[in-house]
Amino acid sequence: MGSYMIYAGLAVGVAALAAGMFYATNAQQEKIPSTVQAAPATLEGTIPPPDSLGVAINREKWNSDPFADEAAEVKAKLGV
Repeated sequence: MGSYMIYAGLAVGVAALAAGMFYATNAQQEKIPSTVQAAPATLEGTIPPPDSLGVAINREKWNSDPFADEAAEVKAKLGV
């Protein structure tokens, strides 16, 4: 009997956390003004998630590595 109470408490806690996250997400989205402009990285498109629970990752174009030359020297010294 005691283990059923523990499982029920866990289920209620998980449901409460899910409801809280759902409410907070919707409350945030309602406060976004209509005059907001998208960041340039978001306009480059997204990588679709592998499943319904994943997140879409931005296809952000990264800058060149400022330490690429030093990294190449270190790799050459180490023989990597």
